[in-house]
Amino acid sequence: MTEALMNQAAETSKDATQVPSMPENAQPPAEVEAAVYAIADRSRQAARSMGRANRALKDRGLRAIGAALLDRRAQVLAANAKDVEAGRANGTSAALLDRLTLNDARIEALAGALENLAGLPDPVGNVVRGQTLPNGLRLRQVNVPLGVVAAIYEARPNVTVDIAGLALKSGNAVILRGGTAAAATNEALIAVLREALESVGLPADAVQTVDQYGREGANVLMRARGRVDVLIPRGGRELIQTVVNNSSVPVIETGEGNVHIFIDESASEDMAVEILLNAKTQRPSVCNTVETLLVHSGSTVLPAVAAALTKAGVRLHADDRIRAALPASVESVPATDEDWATEYMDLDLAVAMVDSLDDAVKHIRTWSSGHTEAILTNDLANAERFIAEIDSAAVIVNASTRFTDGGELGLGAEVGISTQKLHARGPMGLTELTTTKWIVQGEGQVRV
Repeated sequence: MTEALMNQAAETSKDATQVPSMPENAQPPAEVEAAVYAIADRSRQAARSMGRANRALKDRGLRAIGAALLDRRAQVLAANAKDVEAGRANGTSAALLDRLTLNDARIEALAGALENLAGLPDPVGNVVRGQTLPNGLRLRQVNVPLGVVAAIYEARPNVTVDIAGLALKSGNAVILRGGTAAAATNEALIAVLREALESVGLPADAVQTVDQYGREGANVLMRARGRVDVLIPRGGRELIQTVVNNSSVPVIETGEGNVHIFIDESASEDMAVEILLNAKTQRPSVCNTVETLLVHSGSTVLPAVAAALTKAGVRLHADDRIRAALPASVESVPATDEDWATEYMDLDLAVAMVDSLDDAVKHIRTWSSGHTEAILTNDLANAERFIAEIDSAAVIVNASTRFTDGGELGLGAEVGISTQKLHARGPMGLTELTTTKWIVQGEGQVRV
């Protein structure tokens, strides 16, 4: 992708929370550095306690958080209303305001996700593999907590609860930087989380924040190697690349969602219409929403799909061949290369016509962010080729891209969607917040 297109895509996905890169050799104020390091050191102590906590105690903590969220929803919603009002006054886009907003239904969904998380198996202590060697040594490789997990994310207060819940269940302590756009909401949520943990005998410092120290605090967090075990950025491209490029703490890179759906020549009209409407309009501001539609030139479903999307308020950015094939009643605007690179996070959709599965795969490989791609087809051979040739974190056949989500895939929730290939890829749930330890048990053996 050209530098100009990358810059354009970054502007498209930019959120109200940004962590600017630090000038080389720049140092944050000494008092901020000391304060953030003190938070990290308390997290390290809390992580030791969390690593020893059994499943029953961790599950009580999760259920206590869920109950507290419901009991104190009025306080949380009042804080959230302040953030939304400030965002609206600052000209925040409708898509980003949607990501920022909490309501009764979303708080109940968060509580439900915590209950679901409590019902999942504890990954800590799970035996990945094991054997007894000829010399009698007994080996086990087991899952253990990462330790101190830090997260820097944009205006998504639900992420505060999701990340905290996953970190606690997997035996970790977490340090959060949720940003100024959701400052009041996150302050209220973190107070609820800490009090709920203390009520069941877990350390309150298992959940902490550096929001009070602003961008300087975030920059210190990125440099807290040895105090923080892993850092996970979640948000737009600018935020993620800033963290990747400036952090000395190991980073698990999450990615933007430039998501594609390819309608094969054999796909049925009813399925195509239903899936595209769900993938584009159910919640357009999230990363698993489809952003580019590829239609086989031999398919007959385009008129119905385009009409349904337009009726739902979707603006089509179409190439010349698509525009020529659209019914006169369906409006569109000409697509440019910038459209193929864009994560709209809104009711906009880039649409291109391709002549083959090979052409669809080529387009996706050129423009994809490696998040999620889907094929709609009744041809088993094409489905299998698509699965084999698409190199993204999630590949879907005949279903909405909205299923690339930790909760939908049975993981309880997610810290983010990892688009890298080391340690974790795709929705990051409980197991992805653990590492492994080798346990070797002997009876006096020595190496010869």
